[in-house]
Amino acid sequence: MFRSSRSLRPARLWMTAAVFLLAFAAARPALAGNRGPDAAQQTPAALYHNYCSVCHGDAGDGNSRASASLKPPPRDFTSPQSAQELTRERMLAAVGNGVPGSAMVGWHTQLSDEQVGQVVDYVRGTFMRPSVNDDSRGRQIYARVCSVCHGDGGTGSMWASANLKPAPRDFSSPQAKLELTRERMLAAVAAGRPGTAMQGYASRLSGEDMAAVVDYIRGAIMRSDGIQGIPGSHARDLPAHAAAAPAPQLAAAVPASPRAPAAAPATQADVSLPLPAGLRGDAAAGHKFYDANCATCHGLKGDGHGPRAYFINPKPRVFTSDASRAMLNRPVIFAATSAGRRGSEMPAWDKVLSPQEIANVSEYVFRAFIQPGASDVARNRQ
Repeated sequence: MFRSSRSLRPARLWMTAAVFLLAFAAARPALAGNRGPDAAQQTPAALYHNYCSVCHGDAGDGNSRASASLKPPPRDFTSPQSAQELTRERMLAAVGNGVPGSAMVGWHTQLSDEQVGQVVDYVRGTFMRPSVNDDSRGRQIYARVCSVCHGDGGTGSMWASANLKPAPRDFSSPQAKLELTRERMLAAVAAGRPGTAMQGYASRLSGEDMAAVVDYIRGAIMRSDGIQGIPGSHARDLPAHAAAAPAPQLAAAVPASPRAPAAAPATQADVSLPLPAGLRGDAAAGHKFYDANCATCHGLKGDGHGPRAYFINPKPRVFTSDASRAMLNRPVIFAATSAGRRGSEMPAWDKVLSPQEIANVSEYVFRAFIQPGASDVARNRQ
């Protein structure tokens, strides 16, 4: 007449699981709604941040605090495998309907088809490199001629980086984006670079082929399809005199990565160099943006003690350190702010800010922390 407690256990477990799933399903729209403003008012970058980054990470590499708990782990959009496997149609279906057997839920109940398309295109344009199956003319030439030294991803092949002095150019670095105009790259491909392993190809490649491979590198690796020296920017965003101005050269002692090791470089960076492309930063406007968006990691005083810093690895840049003051100048700060750093919490701000806005915050960081005697704005921190 009465069932044993043992026979009731499966039923109780099933009922508990069902209640939990129903509660989660009911709460999910409310939880998502608390992640930010109405989705209809958000930019593609904001949509990614609010709906995707908690699992896929700010850098799109799957390196988030949630990743260790998810089986299978979130997709790393920056991997060659993703570039090969993920067509736009497949990604639209995954974002809209979810991926069975994974933690990827469908967002069609909260995002419109247009918004799903926007966030997919943002991921593809921001994090994903072209597939090795890309059959474009420039890609084929790069794979056949350039990748042996510069590597498939443009960061330098393992053997070449270890054995060539100087090492091959890392096309993905902020320094490359600042220094390499299209004209300079075409000249290097045609005539080579004296004192390096870079040889000229004018006798082996046509002018059209050299242009194709340079444009492939700039579009797929450097993502510098805009004006000279400003990653991801467009000439229409700048005044005519700024768009025409050549990008300044970085000091020779400034390392390719603005997040170099803690040890100070042997030579001081040239702090007299201006912002690129004739830009003039508004430090007061940059001050407001820094406090609202950067201080959570870098700290209000630039000391790396922001409220999020404890949870971040690698740690945020300490702008007030001797090493930072030795290696950072205006163009390096601008480049690092624009391009971000993959594998870290530092986003690429050129996806959501104009060149002028990046110039503003770069000017503030330079005056307040790198050269605090350069402006009264630093005294407000004391």
